[in-house]
Amino acid sequence: MEEDLFQLRQLPVVKFRRTGESSRSDEDGISGEHEVQIEGVRTELEPVELEDGAAVPKEFANPTDDTFMVEDAVEAIGFGKFQWKLSVITGLAWANAMEMMILSILAPQLHCEWRLPSWQVALLTSVVFVGMMSSSTLWGNISDQYGRKTGLKISVLWTLYYGILSGFAPVYSWILVLRGLVGFGIGGVPQSVTLYAEFLPMKARAKCILLIEVFWALGTVFEVLLAVLVMPTLGWRWLLILSALPLLLFAGLCFWLPESARYDVLSGNQEKALATLKRIATENGAPMPLGKLVISRQEDRGKMKDLFTPHFRWTTLLLWFIWFSNAFSYYGLVLLTTEFFQAGDVCSISSRRQEVKAKCSLTCEYLTEEDYTDLLWTTLSEFPGVLVTLWIIDRIGRKKTMALSFLVFSFCSLLLFLCVGRNVLTVLLFIARAFISGGFQAAYVYTPEVYPTATRALGLGTCSGMARVGALITPFIAQVMLESSVYLTLVVYSGCCLLAALASCFLPIETKGRGLQESSHKEWGQEMVGRGSHSPG
Repeated sequence: MEEDLFQLRQLPVVKFRRTGESSRSDEDGISGEHEVQIEGVRTELEPVELEDGAAVPKEFANPTDDTFMVEDAVEAIGFGKFQWKLSVITGLAWANAMEMMILSILAPQLHCEWRLPSWQVALLTSVVFVGMMSSSTLWGNISDQYGRKTGLKISVLWTLYYGILSGFAPVYSWILVLRGLVGFGIGGVPQSVTLYAEFLPMKARAKCILLIEVFWALGTVFEVLLAVLVMPTLGWRWLLILSALPLLLFAGLCFWLPESARYDVLSGNQEKALATLKRIATENGAPMPLGKLVISRQEDRGKMKDLFTPHFRWTTLLLWFIWFSNAFSYYGLVLLTTEFFQAGDVCSISSRRQEVKAKCSLTCEYLTEEDYTDLLWTTLSEFPGVLVTLWIIDRIGRKKTMALSFLVFSFCSLLLFLCVGRNVLTVLLFIARAFISGGFQAAYVYTPEVYPTATRALGLGTCSGMARVGALITPFIAQVMLESSVYLTLVVYSGCCLLAALASCFLPIETKGRGLQESSHKEWGQEMVGRGSHSPG
């Protein structure tokens, strides 16, 4: 063995480069394949065949490259133990759905307990979305400038602190301010998707991002179950405090989180990026690519103008409307569900509202056990939504998945025009929520894939901000307009989703089967196609 190593050291070093991915010197004149002859070395090597699905031996990992990029390393290391841990920790941050689901439970409770008029109840919901809308772009900019881990940790700790504090609010004005600050923190939680996506290999990315959406569904279900147990005995204050439990767990585990290697390379921190990649390879028991890690061209990060370059302008505008429609429809349905269940059916809701208003503007009804049960059933629709999206997103693509989700939601909204009973109403709401949540999840897959590393967090942040504009408006449609006309309310939601389905079809870029773009200075797709789809030469 030692003699073989000694002989290998005597051989001249021959370096190879991949065309288009590594920097070339001026002396490299002609591109193409070159035959290299080394004296005394047998150049005819016997081919080594591997069975389908067999791993490449460590000694053959990346054998002909003297440099590699983060994308190469992520693909070579693959999905393993590290990604499973990351899934759980980022999923805990994503379980902030509890802070959102609590809105539909808290609103009728405070309406009764503090004798709030309907506009103040709607404002209590909207102020959360005002906080999210105002902070989403800021958190995206922080994540692009100072790191994904930094932005995510600060936003989660912020949400945790003010979420617990809002349980001690003595009067309406206090809880209004504190829930607005909770919304400000929630605006940064979507950056967990940015951090998570940048550690995922191409083939696993869509499935994994969708699977951490299961934590959102778990959060909504847990919130309803918690409300069933806590509201009759301990009250809404304890519900607010206990709803912060997932974020408290995240705060205890977030020290394990690494910074994104893609971000470190882009910011010039090559050693830290390499250390992170080696840590992942060690945990996964996979080989690191041979050679030197390439440092990407240094770019200004988190610049809003980069979202409106010729390559991304149309994509950004369409995505903003898609995200707006997603949140507008999703949270609108969450609020409408409570209203419909309290009324018993759709057709009588307007007349019932008018009778209540004529009787007393402050008349209220607490949520009953039957209301909580039906609320739980519609909340469980999040899980089929994840499964359906998981099944179709890699088959028909991201764009068509979003379009299909919007179309089904729109169709179910129109069916609510019929005077259906409570059981049929529950089924229609179940299907509508499953598909609109699936469309939301598909948008969370598509958006980090379509933007380059330098603007990925900002792109996701601005889209999330536009979603909060939709969520900000929707209480006044689902709670205030509903008093005037249930049919006009349903037309608004249905029409919005039809337009969003068209917008999804007109998106210029389909990201299915493509890697993450590193540089914003290259044509989209130049370094995006996965290794397996490259043709020789």
